[in-house]
Amino acid sequence: MTDVTGADDVLHTLFRSDQGGHEQVVLCQDRASGLKAVIAIHSTALGPALGGTRFYPYATEAQAVADALNLSRGMSYKNAMAGLDHGGGKAVIIGDPDTIKSEELLLAYGRFVASLGGRYVTACDVGTYVADMDVVARTCQWTTGRSPEHGGAGDSSVLTAFGVFQGMRASAQHLWGDPTLRGRKVGVAGVGKVGRHLVEHLLADGAEVVITDVREESVRTITDLHPEVATAASTDALIRTGGLDIYAPCALGGALSDDSVPVLTAKVVCGAANNQLAHPGVEKDLADRSILYAPDYVVNAGGVIQVADELHGFDFERCKAKAAKIFDTTLAIFARAKEDGIPPAAAADRIAEQRMAEARQH
Repeated sequence: MTDVTGADDVLHTLFRSDQGGHEQVVLCQDRASGLKAVIAIHSTALGPALGGTRFYPYATEAQAVADALNLSRGMSYKNAMAGLDHGGGKAVIIGDPDTIKSEELLLAYGRFVASLGGRYVTACDVGTYVADMDVVARTCQWTTGRSPEHGGAGDSSVLTAFGVFQGMRASAQHLWGDPTLRGRKVGVAGVGKVGRHLVEHLLADGAEVVITDVREESVRTITDLHPEVATAASTDALIRTGGLDIYAPCALGGALSDDSVPVLTAKVVCGAANNQLAHPGVEKDLADRSILYAPDYVVNAGGVIQVADELHGFDFERCKAKAAKIFDTTLAIFARAKEDGIPPAAAADRIAEQRMAEARQH
């Protein structure tokens, strides 16, 4: 993914065709409610852009725009690899959700999304929840991730975790010849909405689990239920844990960096976090250390599969069956990577870009 920081870099990335460009970026402001938001549409080649709304206290407006651009581009690739008829989009709301989130602000945000006439379909992301989407939906019909009471599918983290688990099974199949995590030591960094469900899958499959989270209560929730789960003091401690087979980054992005990759003890990286590669080139560093990387936007697509299905009348079993295919998709990426002599992240990009290019020709 492209890393952009300053305003000049943002505009350069926005219009740079060799990176696919972005079709549209909308800056939104509603003074009455305090809303400041960015909606980025990367591509509608496969259909209306679909992606969540991140609510975060960015240090600068340029950082917020950069995040929206990077995340929306990621959604194009994620939706393409998930086999969805949707392009990529993402929105960010600037500010601390604990202090400025309000009904008025969410309604104003919904009006901005609605003004795009269906080119962008929104859902939950970091800092936004099902209850927030219920509010947004009052002013915008192109809203998913709503509660069942309001015609939605509810929390998408259940299928996100299920998809990541399928990616892990595929990684185990590729590396060890057996699609099970039984007897494997798996480190999960971030046990919030997705991570806690992932832990349940791992334990049910017989894995040995080590967890860490910046929120002590999140760790305690799991260890109270499962005393057999070990804990690490920090992510830095977790990635250095001896005998670790798989590392699952399930918090914010940038987990795989020049600092973390050299000290990783795991043989596999497969997690739910978006944009895990801190910068281009990290995927090669992983490959050079013989660490198998399951591309984040492929394995964490369960959630977007769910919210996309909501637009057609949600059916959980239909969604779960589609999310189960993440196993086959991940294996296909590893096979393509081996065939082309490139890292799995590059192989996934090639497959996604091929699907988008073919769609543009029709």
